[in-house]
Amino acid sequence: MREANARIEQLQERDARLRAQIARAPLVARQLQVAQQRLASQPGFLPETSVELATAGLVQRLEAVVQQASPGNRSCAIQNRSPVPDAGRERYPRVVVQVRMQCGTPELAMVLHALEAGTPRLFVDNLNVLAQRFNFGAVEPGSGTGQGTGLDVSFDLVGYLRPSAEPVPAGGPDAP
Repeated sequence: MREANARIEQLQERDARLRAQIARAPLVARQLQVAQQRLASQPGFLPETSVELATAGLVQRLEAVVQQASPGNRSCAIQNRSPVPDAGRERYPRVVVQVRMQCGTPELAMVLHALEAGTPRLFVDNLNVLAQRFNFGAVEPGSGTGQGTGLDVSFDLVGYLRPSAEPVPAGGPDAP
């Protein structure tokens, strides 16, 4: 009889805990909605949900900015772009694309400004600029050679993803 009473008391306590949690559900839902709105209003994070999608988004943005700075890749062209694997588990997952390109000085300035000034926030890291002479392809009328002084540029293009919410494990602290 004592075992049955103890079991009934245990189940009543569990029922009370679960009813309290259910009663708090609307408050928790409102708090979640406020937190999500606050995160959405922060333009610093990449909109994608995974590192792979964010990497593709970074590459597309880079290509669009270079195309805008140098239509037809006349004086600025991407030579190589490759994703860098994430080094570890951080609160804000870091997305990195290693870039190598050849540009003229004004085009490089336009590209770097467009990348770092836009939203979401992107960062240019490990910037290396080397002056060299190379052919942009098109021969300017009257110049004869088509040779120009350009820049060999390499850098890491970095963006950050929103932190992912860690799911509460099944069988949490209030589970039987």
